[in-house]
Amino acid sequence: MTSASTGITLSVVIPMYNEEEALPALAARLRPALEGTAVRYEVVAVDDGSRDKTAAVLADLRETWPELRVVRLRRNSGHQAALTAGLHRARGAYVASIDADLQDPPEKIAEMLALARRDGLDIVYGVRTDRSTDTGFKRRTAGVYYGLMRRLVGKQMPAQAGDFRLLSREAVEALKQLPDQQRVYRLLVPWLGFPSGEVHYQREERVAGETKYPLSKMIGLAVDSITGFSAAPLRIATWLGVTSFFACLGLLVFSLVAYGEGKTVPGWTSLFVGLLFIGAVQLICVGLLGEYIGRIYTAVQRRPTYFVGYDSAEGTAGDAAGDSPAMVGPRHEGERAGV
Repeated sequence: MTSASTGITLSVVIPMYNEEEALPALAARLRPALEGTAVRYEVVAVDDGSRDKTAAVLADLRETWPELRVVRLRRNSGHQAALTAGLHRARGAYVASIDADLQDPPEKIAEMLALARRDGLDIVYGVRTDRSTDTGFKRRTAGVYYGLMRRLVGKQMPAQAGDFRLLSREAVEALKQLPDQQRVYRLLVPWLGFPSGEVHYQREERVAGETKYPLSKMIGLAVDSITGFSAAPLRIATWLGVTSFFACLGLLVFSLVAYGEGKTVPGWTSLFVGLLFIGAVQLICVGLLGEYIGRIYTAVQRRPTYFVGYDSAEGTAGDAAGDSPAMVGPRHEGERAGV
């Protein structure tokens, strides 16, 4: 169904994984914020195969909150896949996305909607101007990530803008047409180049529970982002090969000169260093090639990255048949993309 047929102005998509502790606080803040917009809305809560009581808490909330729509995935498919499921099923003329931990303030959604409607914008980013609640390590690594991504995607990608944003129906439909197998929306959305604006806010502390995005998942997100939007790593491999070639050529010249002067002395240091350097370069190059070959393999398989088990708006169990096989997310991780 489209927004025209349902009359829904605003959809709010919330991917969640093991968020039973945060849900009461989320509902207490999100519901009055949305009702204050004075538009017809729906909240699409995507349960990404949670193992705690998230599903039960959502069922209880639905009894007194008719605008709450629950989409339950059959297995844990990852934050970006859950976000994809929500975006593809949202019916509003505008679609906002936010995480369940309340680090991004839901009160800003009304401001995003007002800005989009006033200025005719297709995208409104939530930009973090203050991340003092994050650890120093998290702030530094996030700064490096966004700096690198802006070099790859361009200056149209706002610094410190995560998955808290508002999209027009036109932007959502454009995203649905993209064939990307491993989606990173914080890069795909700016790549569209649609008219955009920004709403600034201070990042808050997580309301409850533990972070679902450790260092290993942050590294995985960075790898998906880089390999999905640039061939630069392959060029790095090429330059490493060229550098090692000239280094070896220099060592060859040095050894010939030393041999001619009768200064050659049997030893293992130079041989060991040379072999270590060449071996390291070769392994790096093979690893980079493997990353891209892996992405090609995933694209050829065209497997859907999630299966919908239940959608309260339909009242029956769902499946992947209504969703394009190209509908995808990153590697199967149950954590939120919290950079």
